[in-house]
Amino acid sequence: MTLAVFDTAAIKKTATSQLVLDTVRDALIAHAEGRTSVPPPLHLDFPETDGDCHVKAGWITGATDFTVKIATGFYRNPALGLPTNHGLVCVVSAHTGQVRALLDDRGLLTAWRTAAAGALITHAMARPDAVILAVFGTGEQARLQATWLAELRPVSTVLVHGRNPHRAAALCDDLISRGLPARPASAQQAAAADMVITTTPATVPVLDAAQVREGAHVTGIGTDMPHKNELPPALFHRAELIATDDHAQCLDHGDFGHAVRAGATARDGDIAAGLLLGTPVDRPDTAITVADLTGVGALDAALASAVLDQLLH
Repeated sequence: MTLAVFDTAAIKKTATSQLVLDTVRDALIAHAEGRTSVPPPLHLDFPETDGDCHVKAGWITGATDFTVKIATGFYRNPALGLPTNHGLVCVVSAHTGQVRALLDDRGLLTAWRTAAAGALITHAMARPDAVILAVFGTGEQARLQATWLAELRPVSTVLVHGRNPHRAAALCDDLISRGLPARPASAQQAAAADMVITTTPATVPVLDAAQVREGAHVTGIGTDMPHKNELPPALFHRAELIATDDHAQCLDHGDFGHAVRAGATARDGDIAAGLLLGTPVDRPDTAITVADLTGVGALDAALASAVLDQLLH
């Protein structure tokens, strides 16, 4: 039997942002409730080319499929006229072990999963009246975080901070074309927003904890390997509520782990992000809240299976 292979065109034609958001929400809740199987991710680092590779697998208890995913990020690629991210997802039957399909998504599902998780958690943890968003980073993920969060709550302004002013301006133009007012901002201006999402491959913190205002929420999504670090330990020390998508992963290679090792917060000072999605978060208006997301294989499994079901029907 010929193996079914679906490319990005087919996936984009079939999957909607609502399907992705709903699937990722349910998978985060399942993971928080212990209804998943997620082995530690495999990481490869390629410092000579500023690249990295992640191999993640996951399964939600009772689901018909599990997945094995390869995702790469090579951060010099834009200068070569190539996309930063690439990869594919192998969807396997959890009943027979037979490969059902390959999703040749070139990293698309990883980007969507990451964007959905970041938007869902930011929406859940930010103040209900928070409307000013800042993104650190100027790539696809920064755009997705802003546009998908805007599907969940009103966003009045997007502040964009990036090392390259031309890319920051280009992202602002893109967001404006999508109906989101946006403008470039300094790191200090961005750190003072109501909601902050960091989307970089940084190895040192991208913002100053002292510049984050009381009542703000910060989500970090870029620290997915031990050598990366976006959020300073001092921010976790200031936070009244810390959420992680996976406690063990975030301790091992997330910003939360950096903060714990620095003595800024306790090892058990976090709550599972999925537990915050079912009911409104009880947070004082002056509280600083932080989410550390390292990417969970069960979310990839749920999303790939949901997309494949759409493709086959």
